[in-house]
Amino acid sequence: MEQIILGTAGHIDHGKTSLVKAVTGTDTDRLKEEKLRGITIELGFASLDLPNRQHLGIVDVPGHEKFVKNMVAGAAGIDIVAMVIAADEGVMPQTREHMEICTLLGIQHGLVVLTKIDMVDEEWLELVTEDIREFVQGTFLENTPIVSVSSITNDGIQDFIATLEELCAKIPKRPPSDIFRLPVDRVFTMKGFGTVITGSLVSGNVKTGDTIMVYPPEIKSKVRGIQVHNESVEEALAGMRTAINFQGLDRTAVNRGDVLAMPGTLRPSYMIDVSLTYLETNEKPAKNRDRVRFHSGTSEIMGMLILLDRDEMKPGECTEAQLHLDSPVSCIRDDRFVLRSYSPVRTIGGGSILNPIPPKHKRFRPEIIDGLKMLAKSTAEETIPVHISQSGYTGVSFAELRLMVNMSEKHLMKTMDSILSRNVIVLADKENRIYVHNDIYENMKNKILSLLTQFHQANPLKEGMGKEELKSKFPKTVGVKLFNHLINRMIKTKEIMQDDDTIRLAEHAVSLGADQEDIRGKILDVYKNDGLTPPFVKDLCKNLDIDPGLVKDVLTLLVKDGLLIKIREDFYIFAETLEMIKNRLTGFLEEKGEITTPQFKEMTGASRKYVIPLIEYFDSSKITIRIGDIRKLRTG
Repeated sequence: MEQIILGTAGHIDHGKTSLVKAVTGTDTDRLKEEKLRGITIELGFASLDLPNRQHLGIVDVPGHEKFVKNMVAGAAGIDIVAMVIAADEGVMPQTREHMEICTLLGIQHGLVVLTKIDMVDEEWLELVTEDIREFVQGTFLENTPIVSVSSITNDGIQDFIATLEELCAKIPKRPPSDIFRLPVDRVFTMKGFGTVITGSLVSGNVKTGDTIMVYPPEIKSKVRGIQVHNESVEEALAGMRTAINFQGLDRTAVNRGDVLAMPGTLRPSYMIDVSLTYLETNEKPAKNRDRVRFHSGTSEIMGMLILLDRDEMKPGECTEAQLHLDSPVSCIRDDRFVLRSYSPVRTIGGGSILNPIPPKHKRFRPEIIDGLKMLAKSTAEETIPVHISQSGYTGVSFAELRLMVNMSEKHLMKTMDSILSRNVIVLADKENRIYVHNDIYENMKNKILSLLTQFHQANPLKEGMGKEELKSKFPKTVGVKLFNHLINRMIKTKEIMQDDDTIRLAEHAVSLGADQEDIRGKILDVYKNDGLTPPFVKDLCKNLDIDPGLVKDVLTLLVKDGLLIKIREDFYIFAETLEMIKNRLTGFLEEKGEITTPQFKEMTGASRKYVIPLIEYFDSSKITIRIGDIRKLRTG
């Protein structure tokens, strides 16, 4: 049987805590200050076993307006709300605000509990009941039961329990999610146990021995023990009020508002895209860059409202917007949130999260606004290409997509395979499972073709463009794996060719004009005639009065054609001359066994400025090996 969480709501001193005690026997006011002041300040917790053996976890929230942030934290993850209204006072300001908060959080199931009926007569009770029916019109509680009770005399308590039993039978199963998440609502230390964290397990499951990460600080720790409703268990499931004891976790490292999840599953972000409803009860419009209090799960974070398609938002309006937060938050798609004003503090709106890890958006961009509207209205499968497209060159990882679309791993894998088969997206990095949109891929490909075309036109004698130089023409967000993936694909499709680290268009071939052919002939003649005393490149340019760039290009071609050998950057030699020296050297070594540098100089008849580079060239070419001051033939 699936676990269900019941939460209370309602104005201060309307009997929420007394109702919980009457039903469960548990006094949820545990703080000394709560006892002294007679009001609930912090969240309280209890449990109840219904006659049908359905187990309820109960979260009792404070009703005072100063502690609404604690109420919002308690309302996160509840399945049923008991809207508590005192018969002697009726609907009050916090009754209305709590109703707004429950609605914004997407709570769909509940009942109204009319308390303190022992304090009023029958006629007054009928008037209050009629007032309540009018209050709940148009809300998720419109057609729900109104149960009258007295926590003093216990009148109506059994009716309340029976009504809960009926409601529990009608609640649909939670949407399936294999992402374990537990928003932290309480952290404390127990002697002999260490740090204990409690919260309502909203999705997934956790087992003893699991390694868990606390988000957003991203601190790892191991689960030492688990309790559900004060009983030790090996595993906790979605819908359970859960207490987890951690091994070696510092109590001060965790705060209410943090989220427990498996390592690598969540991504802290300072920005979120949202679908926002601005309440009709607001007295003035919301303006772009208004300071707000963002509540999601059990967190309260200050931030700024960024209106992307307008300068202000009138009461009752809905739109897509971005929130810039002062501290990072760890959410997933479809999480509900509440916004409260900075000062004076009151609930002003809320809605659902469209993208928990978006890039920063510029305002009044049609493609951004249309994209967010599409996210708000479309299925998860339809939104995947939009997310990947908006990520640009960076792409989106599989792990990030799970947060963006809130799908199980198995379902998402199947969906990605389907989208890949339609060539809408490209798997650019198999190891990290990073996807880019095919439009981005095609734009990159066209840019590479354009850059190479321009390069060949400007440098007709060069074989191609250096790979690193080509990559440098793209933004830094283009990763090495994405770039290499595209280069390899373009080589396979025979659009480009790669020789070592040089990239060229497949159809490009170096061809010399008449003037360049003449220069080629002159340069080749110089190296052929000068034999072992060829000019260095700078001297060649000066002697022939030719542009150094052109000389370099022609030398590169002559090397490619095998007519010249490049000894070092400024030293080239005629290939036949080098072959002659090589044959002399190997013959000498085969006969004598070793050679010194002076002997090599004497053998060639060249000056020292040529001898040293030549003998080092033979070393690097694996023909000779240097041992101290001598050289021998390399045998292996």
